[in-house]
Amino acid sequence: MSPVETYTISELAKHFDVTPRAIRFYEDQGLLNPKRVNAQRVYNEGDFVRLKLILRGKRIGFSLAELKQTISLYDTHPDEKAQLQYVLDTIEAHRQELVQRREDIETTLADMDDVHARVNEQLKLLAS
Repeated sequence: MSPVETYTISELAKHFDVTPRAIRFYEDQGLLNPKRVNAQRVYNEGDFVRLKLILRGKRIGFSLAELKQTISLYDTHPDEKAQLQYVLDTIEAHRQELVQRREDIETTLADMDDVHARVNEQLKLLAS
């Protein structure tokens, strides 16, 4: 049996380029649960993977509640089917929100271009 890989908070912070404070925040939110040796946090390989998932989820727009649900599903359904379906559904919902935002931005930019052109035209008329 090989020894279990462990990490300090500093090692995780450096590896993932986050602050120790961010890692403690995720711990406070119940997303990470390191062991304690004396007063020091000791993170295992599972914590390493969870932090990786947390950061990836944050990048694609998952809320802390959605991340908690994803991790909870993984803990209760290790076959991963329920977790994968939840992740897929959540990604699709976020994707639809982003598509809508993009359409809204494109509409706003078109409106701005129209107003910009009209104002420029009026300035030219006033200058002549």
